Amino acid sequence: MGLLLVTDNEKELQLGNGQVGLRNVGNTCFLNAIVQCLSHTRSLRDYCLMRTYLQDKHSNQEPVLMNEFSKVLAGLWECDGGETTVNPSKFYHVFKDSVPYFSGYSQQDAQEFLRFLLDRLHTEINRRPSKRPASFRAFKSLIVSCRISEEAFAMWQRHLDRDDSKIVDLFSGQLRSSLHCSVCSHYSNTFDVFCDLSLPIPKKSDYGRTVTLRECLDLFSQEEKLVQENSPMCERCNRRTESTKRLSIQRFPRILVIHLNRFAMSRYSISKSTVPVSFPLNGLDLGPFGPVDCGPVLYDLYAVCNHSGTVNMGHYTAACREEEGWCYYNDSCVGEITEEKLQSNQSYVLFYELKSCNIVRK
Repeated sequence: MGLLLVTDNEKELQLGNGQVGLRNVGNTCFLNAIVQCLSHTRSLRDYCLMRTYLQDKHSNQEPVLMNEFSKVLAGLWECDGGETTVNPSKFYHVFKDSVPYFSGYSQQDAQEFLRFLLDRLHTEINRRPSKRPASFRAFKSLIVSCRISEEAFAMWQRHLDRDDSKIVDLFSGQLRSSLHCSVCSHYSNTFDVFCDLSLPIPKKSDYGRTVTLRECLDLFSQEEKLVQENSPMCERCNRRTESTKRLSIQRFPRILVIHLNRFAMSRYSISKSTVPVSFPLNGLDLGPFGPVDCGPVLYDLYAVCNHSGTVNMGHYTAACREEEGWCYYNDSCVGEITEEKLQSNQSYVLFYELKSCNIVRK
């Protein structure tokens, strides 16, 4: 059954069901899987199909990559039922021109591709003119006496002064890194913008034992002890001291992208973790990992990017939530998948949408 998209200017788009595959144009399964997940990010999809970015962006330059990305989404969603596969080759060509790191036809990492793609799309459709940010030291001196929430908000506004786009609206959140000096007990905070959370996977001694996404989040946010030589300068002691660091989420994004860090790099090789990670399909609560007493912050899953195989011989697929269930996207092949089969040792990137949040977003 098709969807009818009605916009503010009363222009209507008759959308298909989105169950259209993407052609593999040479080791591009990583691209196909991520694009399918992004095409099911409804706010981004509608924004692209209506070409609203042409009015939003500040630059007079043509948003070449955004145009091609939007054409791919149009092929997936505006089809009349006759097309079963879309060719993303032109979009990929433009992307490689923009990010030469992806030149050639070797297999690439899906999460790296997602980061680079969102960054380049943001740059093209940024609502702000390019300008150098104010001196951080001078800026920090203005907010040194603020409460944590006020300091975080000031840092967020500083970010928006130069980086403000639909990509930021949807995918950007804010991390708080809290540092505690073991010598003078001074607390200091830094705030960083993120577009995904890269979570470590706990190592289990029992072969085949499943870990939970909550365990990954606990490991990500647990207190870390820093020895003196690896510790930042204490603002009060004015020297490096033994300290502890803890990460928490200060500002929650509307679209939460979770990267399960399955690949570990050593001095001579890269290994892959095949530990199964179970994750909730509905009601993922990130409230315990946010500001104190922030209350429940609930997310629902809508897409999963999977990686099967080994480091050198791997393959990416996607599973996306549809109106009547879940669909499995394997390049040009599209089929149904049960909720039970979503849980596996192949899950790599999870896409969640904010359902409810008690924190007032400014």
